[in-house]
Amino acid sequence: MILYPAIDLKAGACVRLIRGEMDQATVFNENPAAQARAFAAAGAEWLHVVDLDGAFAGRPENAAAVEAILGAVSIPVQLGGGVREMGALEGWLAKGISRVILGTAAVRDPAFVKAAAKAHPGRVAVGIDARGGKVAVEGWAETTGEEATDLAKAYEGAGVAAIIYTDIERDGAMQGPNVAATAALARAVSIPVIASGGVSSLEDLRALRDCGAPLDGAISGRALYDGRIDLAEAMALLKEPASC
Repeated sequence: MILYPAIDLKAGACVRLIRGEMDQATVFNENPAAQARAFAAAGAEWLHVVDLDGAFAGRPENAAAVEAILGAVSIPVQLGGGVREMGALEGWLAKGISRVILGTAAVRDPAFVKAAAKAHPGRVAVGIDARGGKVAVEGWAETTGEEATDLAKAYEGAGVAAIIYTDIERDGAMQGPNVAATAALARAVSIPVIASGGVSSLEDLRALRDCGAPLDGAISGRALYDGRIDLAEAMALLKEPASC
């Protein structure tokens, strides 16, 4: 499993939200590029970057910060938030983003997502954000009636590089990930699944590693910023064989 440190961007700063609420943002670093360098220096193999403002606006809003991150590190970066059409996606790939995450578009415009995955193999991921098992879109502001697992299955065989599954109720709340739901989704599809939301300790990472499902990785944000998780220690843990 790969540990993906999270850099969430709001108004050009590196922040963390609680359960996706934009009015509950805590600023952890005014300089996202410096934060990216710190994660890379600590040994991170990937970065997970989200344009929070873009997710609500439906278009990229923190481009300068993302470009600064790309200029600061050489490790691969996956980016989500506000990418709804091919021009924006290909623009980011051309600037050096390794993988673009499509969330709202995966619900609203599946033809675009499948075309993008086919045109750019290994470089398009689907972000599935769920509240009570139901998919949420538009920066988590709207919850649909679609089951997360059904949405994941709809992309089976489409060439999607990964699914980033986030339990919104756990995100930023430091209450542990929804291991059962994440494992169930990973068992339902052959697409690699990355767990997100609520990872707040080494024990949480161990639970994901040992859940019995083939998870590809896990994302953590707040716990890395406040020191609850040591990045190097966490990475070493996830490289150990599962104990189940």
